[in-house]
Amino acid sequence: MTHHVILGAGPAGVIAAETLRKHAPLDTITIIGDEPEAAYSRMAIPYLLIGKVAEGGTHLRKSSSHFSDLKIQVVQDGASSVDVAKKSITLASGKKVSFDTLLLATGSRPVHPPIAGMDSAGVHTCWTLDDARKIMALAKPGAKVLQMGAGFIGCIIMEALAARGVELSVVEMGDRMVPRMMGPTAGGMIRDWCEKKGVQVFTGTKVEAIAAGKPLKVKLSNGKTVEADLVISATGVRPCIDFLKGSSIACKAGVLTDAHLQTNVPGIYAAGDCAEAMDLLTGTPVVSAIQPNAAEQARIAALNMLDFSKGKSASAELKQVPQINVLDTLGLISTSFGQWQGVKGGEHVEITDAVSGRHLSLQFSGDVLVGCNSVGWTEHVGVMRGLVDGKVHLGEWKTILQNDPTQISEAYLACAQGQGQWAGAQDARRR
Repeated sequence: MTHHVILGAGPAGVIAAETLRKHAPLDTITIIGDEPEAAYSRMAIPYLLIGKVAEGGTHLRKSSSHFSDLKIQVVQDGASSVDVAKKSITLASGKKVSFDTLLLATGSRPVHPPIAGMDSAGVHTCWTLDDARKIMALAKPGAKVLQMGAGFIGCIIMEALAARGVELSVVEMGDRMVPRMMGPTAGGMIRDWCEKKGVQVFTGTKVEAIAAGKPLKVKLSNGKTVEADLVISATGVRPCIDFLKGSSIACKAGVLTDAHLQTNVPGIYAAGDCAEAMDLLTGTPVVSAIQPNAAEQARIAALNMLDFSKGKSASAELKQVPQINVLDTLGLISTSFGQWQGVKGGEHVEITDAVSGRHLSLQFSGDVLVGCNSVGWTEHVGVMRGLVDGKVHLGEWKTILQNDPTQISEAYLACAQGQGQWAGAQDARRR
């Protein structure tokens, strides 16, 4: 009987296991996760911090018997190594687990910057349920909180902290907020918005040291020292792939996979935050740490694991890895789609209305919109994604958009119908 093993109990691991069970009712399926929790979504942690959900609301599946009902074994342990030749995993406990097919869905973990005092009491990441419990104990109304990092994840955490009524400062080493998602104008507008909402923001600034005590004293590169009852490190994440060293499984930023999510080792696949999946639209591998991509990668990987176990060629293919970010920062909606920084030889147009807090930036390659940024332009979110994902040829509408980017909805409707995109046009307008 085939044994499918999944390393990782997050969204990718859970969806892969359920997909396997749906199509292979008699196969043996094991999920191995390294946290002493029920499988949960990290994206739900901000809602826990705000108080919109209890801990159970973060769980991916609400029934405590969900996995046992599906005859999916769940093991709480970590992986320390993988022996490709023997098809065996050594766990942190010392136990060995054999597999016929293997899915690497170990996700990512926070980056710990080399700053003196990072191990001080009151300094935490915000990544696990245990982190959330510690933060909630300290982030009481009126508490002074300093957050390191104002990227996408950092801004989501910041939103939750602000809702708890803390006195919040944010330090970002980039020259703007959300630097990996937004251009200078958009990132600057988000910073200005946050400051108007009472958040102290330091961009182009690093934390140099943290002095232990109550309060903590945080020394900044701009010469200032900020006192804090709680310091949160949100300086980025990296794929959890250290245990693969020496395994012959090819890795760069993440685990390298092909269009079928298979690694260079037949029968071993990867999905989610730890996977560097091939984006067929750009022809380059990319790590895309967003949950919708993790879910789709897991589904495709699981189907191909089944094909492999039956000696068949892979039938499911990942067409693209959408680069999609929609962010709500204290009520200001911003978006980033596709190659928002532009492409070599491409063209760019943008419009900014500083008074109303609206900004729209469009990037073209030929007559195709390949990427865009927006701030405060919520009515265009769906059509921007539709144009970028659909690689819709704009024809004469490109010139119209270069003269007036706000005509983007009209451009979508005019161009999509003749290129087989019309079916999604009305859905796009509703998003």
